[in-house]
Amino acid sequence: MLAFRSVTTAFAVTTLGLAAPAMANESVYTDLNLDRCQTIAADEMGASMKCRGYDDYPIYFSEGDLRQSVLYGPVRAELIEGAFASFAAFNHINTKVEWRLDASGKPFAAILRWFIENVGDTGMPTKEAEGQVLVISRVAQPEDGLSCVVGYVDALSNPKANELARQVADGEASDFACGFQEAMWIGKRGEKASEETHVWPEGLSVE
Repeated sequence: MLAFRSVTTAFAVTTLGLAAPAMANESVYTDLNLDRCQTIAADEMGASMKCRGYDDYPIYFSEGDLRQSVLYGPVRAELIEGAFASFAAFNHINTKVEWRLDASGKPFAAILRWFIENVGDTGMPTKEAEGQVLVISRVAQPEDGLSCVVGYVDALSNPKANELARQVADGEASDFACGFQEAMWIGKRGEKASEETHVWPEGLSVE
């Protein structure tokens, strides 16, 4: 497997030329309850699970070394086994997933909040040092099976973080080339956001 880190420079939305949210797009929300997920594999370092998502689009959750990763939709087996997108600091996900739907009702992007367990003055993670990042992901479709992180929004440093995340989802997710393009930071990025990390199966990509 090939490990790589994405570019950490923050970009303004206007610089990226992101399209405004299409009027036809809408959001639906689902709960992510890990206690109700099906375990695929587990060891002393963590586990991988298949969870209920939206309609026929499942969620694939994985954890290793107190870091978590999520994929969405009918994902290829190679990704379930070999992809992992998270943060350098210990972290955990929120329990509410926002799905962006196109005019036909098909989910094409998902937005989920990560909590970054930064170390405080005591040398241990503290609530005061905690970061929060909205992670925008491409939802895999039956014809491609590819899900990956499209972008990041620092939820503590941007007053309208959720709106910004929806703009990224609507403007970038559908045509995002997993395995070729690197996920981008959008808006202001603060010191609590942590460094993002990626592991992607070598050779698995789409143009």
